[in-house]
Amino acid sequence: MSEENITRIHLDDKEYILIGTAHVSKSSAEQVKEVIEAEQPDAVCIELDEQRYNSVTEGNKWRDMDIFQVIKEKKATLLLMNLVISSFQKRMAKQFGINAGQEMIQGIESAKETSAELVLADRDIQITFSRIWGNIGFKGKAMLLMQVFGSIFSRETISEEELEKLKSKDMLDSMLEEFTEHFPRLKKPLIDERDQYLSEKIRRAPGNKVVAVLGAAHVPGITKEIKQEHNLERLNARPPKSKLPKIIGWAIPILIIAIIAYTFYTNPSAGWQQTVSWILWNGGLSALGTAIALGHPLTILTAFLAAPISSLNPLIAAGWFAGIAQAFIRRPHVSDFEQLSEDVYSVKGFWHNKATRILLIVVLANIGSSIGTFIGGADVIRVFLENL
Repeated sequence: MSEENITRIHLDDKEYILIGTAHVSKSSAEQVKEVIEAEQPDAVCIELDEQRYNSVTEGNKWRDMDIFQVIKEKKATLLLMNLVISSFQKRMAKQFGINAGQEMIQGIESAKETSAELVLADRDIQITFSRIWGNIGFKGKAMLLMQVFGSIFSRETISEEELEKLKSKDMLDSMLEEFTEHFPRLKKPLIDERDQYLSEKIRRAPGNKVVAVLGAAHVPGITKEIKQEHNLERLNARPPKSKLPKIIGWAIPILIIAIIAYTFYTNPSAGWQQTVSWILWNGGLSALGTAIALGHPLTILTAFLAAPISSLNPLIAAGWFAGIAQAFIRRPHVSDFEQLSEDVYSVKGFWHNKATRILLIVVLANIGSSIGTFIGGADVIRVFLENL
């Protein structure tokens, strides 16, 4: 049995066998099967949380998705990001004729075949996203969204040889250095904290011999972190919400309303000019975002009408109204949810599928409205200053 990509750790009379995999490599899945059969471990740990485990094992999971609930719970952006990331991984997987995450599926099957206890070792993806989002600031959020959505349009292909190189520690270290250079605050919640969480779950796995199936990026960190105990409760805590965004969220609309009201009082024609500018910039850019997402004409109109009002209330968003309008007018069918896993392979599929189109409408209408708020707000202030 080849020891390549395998790290063995002996600690407190237990043996831990870490398999570093590439998530879309056929040979990774084959190696997982080979190692588990040869080692006959007491426990098999896989780099999945319960949510991703269910999505891997339940082929029809999308059938039960309630698109209205997704919008109401403000999860449209998160779900769209998940689908985009999945799309990138699936395109690579399709290139090599293997299902994305096949090595994790193999780990699940091999654990059953060898009667080993299966341990879901990764942290809940919602908590990871929450800690990422709360740690990277406005610029980081913008860069991350650009990176994620840019991957929809990526048509890059890599060779099997290059894919296998991803499991080389030297290559991996250099990748992480580049990664942290662009997103220095992203490495902590995405890599470091998950290394600690994974290592603690692996350390606590039952039995004297434990096999862990992991993305290669985590192996160096887990090798270091497994030697000490980690507080899972602390690692599972969601970051406290800062009051500053809420204060700013209310301060901007109050300031805009106050300025327009004062301008109306001193110069009604200038007040009307401010009002029209606010409506056109907010409504126009939100409607444009909806149109880019190929929303129905009534959905575009909804975005136009909702944006100038929703921008003055941080508790609501134009994208929610536009998304709900689109869902009523072009309600997704069961077939749309069943086709999701296929449609996210391509850019065309994201716009063609009724479910993902609704998510795009929510996100792009909100982005348009946000840009409109800044431009419209600046114009309101300009007219105010000119009429002092």
